[in-house]
Amino acid sequence: MNIRKTIRTAKYLLIIAGLLFSFIKGRQFLPKSFVDGNASAITKIKPEAKEAPLRAYFPSDNINRPHQLLVRKNYIVSYNSHTRCPNWVLWQLTREHADGNVKRPDYAFHEDMEVPAPRAELADYRHSGYDRGHMCPAGDNKWDADAMYESFLMTNMCPQNQNLNSGLWNQIEMQCRYWAKKYGSIYIICGPVFLKGEHQTIGQNKVMVPEAFFKVVVCLEGTPKGIAFICRNTDGNRKKDYYVNTISQVERIAGYSFFPSLDADMAKTIKEHADLKDW
Repeated sequence: MNIRKTIRTAKYLLIIAGLLFSFIKGRQFLPKSFVDGNASAITKIKPEAKEAPLRAYFPSDNINRPHQLLVRKNYIVSYNSHTRCPNWVLWQLTREHADGNVKRPDYAFHEDMEVPAPRAELADYRHSGYDRGHMCPAGDNKWDADAMYESFLMTNMCPQNQNLNSGLWNQIEMQCRYWAKKYGSIYIICGPVFLKGEHQTIGQNKVMVPEAFFKVVVCLEGTPKGIAFICRNTDGNRKKDYYVNTISQVERIAGYSFFPSLDADMAKTIKEHADLKDW
């Protein structure tokens, strides 16, 4: 009888030890503000503090999509509760933020509790054949642990072809970091493209799969210039210049007016011409 009781007690101790180990291990990969019990440092950023410098660059929506504004430390999201994806994600990438020592945390992807259910969950992507494709990439957030953590929120993700995510899309992200280092500052807006008709969905929460993605890049340092990319949600196995578009072309495809506050002459310069050689 005592032996059985001892074995049962040992089992309970092993379970408790396992839970304690998981808790400690999980804390290692949270931002310091979360570990210290100060999550509000991230989740309760005053919107006006982050919005003010970027509000002039918010796209105008020509389709009137569902929209919930989410303000993060390094980017701003227009979230769509119908598609369970962002409409667009906007951020300024500076030379100082184009690199850093913060590593990608383990168990990083997490549900965004700021948006209403149903919303994208990790389980929606399992065995779907699609990656959780970053819009604002983790590589643009290595300068700060909190910014890195927020880049893995599911509201910053779209179902993305695996080869596109690790190939062409990643190459464009690295190119943007190179431009930020070269010119000092660029503005980036990217998001999914949903064409007319029926859309594939994944998971129990029916996260909508985009047919393509857009990325718009503008540099206002020195001679202003702009460039844009449209990438079909497929392998993306051609060179980057094949996917180059003018910003005006992307506006027609995606249904937005980008950088609406620019004066007419500058807007024409930025939006009507796109050539990788200019960069």
